[in-house]
Amino acid sequence: MWSISSSTSRSKASGAVRLVIDGVDTDVVDVAATPATRRRGLLHRDGIEGAMWFPGVRSVHTLGMRFTIDVAHVDRHGIVISAQTMVPNRLGAWRSGAAGVLEASGGAFGDWNLLRGSRIRVGPWPAN
Repeated sequence: MWSISSSTSRSKASGAVRLVIDGVDTDVVDVAATPATRRRGLLHRDGIEGAMWFPGVRSVHTLGMRFTIDVAHVDRHGIVISAQTMVPNRLGAWRSGAAGVLEASGGAFGDWNLLRGSRIRVGPWPAN
């Protein structure tokens, strides 16, 4: 099972949220847990370190974005049901069965080996 945290901190020491792909700790994640953070998303940025998780979202767009992104639709069990790269100023497809969307800089999914069928988990760093 996967969990979602509302923390948006960027460091382990301050409670950062992590992304685990197929059992491997991958990177830090910002969580767009409120309507305002979901609307803002990655707009007005020149890139992103790590990824952004959008719980409860089934479709995304890149209208007004400054960079190419990788997009994964994830079901309620944490299974990636679709993964694609989107260039700026495009509308994405609505995915039935999606419980959330993961976004990262274009090419990140290849670096992380994230594919359709991968299992992800978004949650807090383990206690030391």
